[in-house]
Amino acid sequence: MKLASRKAGGRDGQLVVVDSALTRFVPVPEIAPTLQAALDHWVELEPRLREVAAALSSGKRADARPFDARNCAAPLPRAYHWADGSAYVNHVELVRKARGAQMPASFWTEPLIYQGGSDDLLGPCDDARFISEEHGIDLEAEVAVITNDVPMGVSTEDAAAHIKLIALVNDWSLRNLIPGELAKGFGFYQSKPATAFSPVAVTPDELDSAWREGKVHLPLVSQINGQPFGHPNAGVDMTFNFPQLIAHAARTRRLGAGAIIGSGTVSNLDRSKGSSCLAERRMLEQIEHGAPRTPFLKFGDRVRIEMLDANGRSIFGAIDQTVTR
Repeated sequence: MKLASRKAGGRDGQLVVVDSALTRFVPVPEIAPTLQAALDHWVELEPRLREVAAALSSGKRADARPFDARNCAAPLPRAYHWADGSAYVNHVELVRKARGAQMPASFWTEPLIYQGGSDDLLGPCDDARFISEEHGIDLEAEVAVITNDVPMGVSTEDAAAHIKLIALVNDWSLRNLIPGELAKGFGFYQSKPATAFSPVAVTPDELDSAWREGKVHLPLVSQINGQPFGHPNAGVDMTFNFPQLIAHAARTRRLGAGAIIGSGTVSNLDRSKGSSCLAERRMLEQIEHGAPRTPFLKFGDRVRIEMLDANGRSIFGAIDQTVTR
């Protein structure tokens, strides 16, 4: 099942069911006005939403309309909770090297996570707006899961059952602001502007066998200005899977329905797969050539992030944004 939030009906969008081919949709106000409302009552409403999805896929919904990702907000335009992990520890190691920071050994055994701004999440085709190019504008292509209510102290084994939806993320970063913020010892804030999400969020069964071991085993494809940038496999070299990230986030507090947990920048040790952020590529250039060669993003640059199934079909639709002033 694929769900989206259409830009209609207020700040939280209008919940719609989208067919698997991403060609048609139907609003479902009789079930839930928003995705958050559906997640709040997921046990009761999921079967009804799946009935709509089945009817849509079989052509039995005469009220179906053409689907256009440009009309989509983020699946949750404002969420109660957005926390991003760094599950690909080889990426963390590289990026920390770039700012001259040592990586503690504990990063390999305990997840790293921060809580981001969840009150202003960008739609897949919204402009990505920034104050200055001097801040070091960078993409970060990621996968995220959306949960129902998660109890405090949940085990890793039980956390898996709380994953209800999966989406793609561009966790925009301002690299030149990060070192100064982290040096204060209190974490990201100004260096983490609004995050963008894929047009649709999908239930895990939409991924078939690609969803296993709490990971998405498919390449995450990024382009900059129409040119290939990276296609690392999201299921490879992921040190901590999503159940582990959820259990870590919920160790001392509950997570409310609609909590979003990100994977962090997808990265493979096989460097032929490219990168999912510029900071990683620049660090690899530093190692090979003595200095970075790839600049950070400029106003007018366009970033596209997408994941295709084994038959080359888009699963989540594309995040396709232009960097603007």
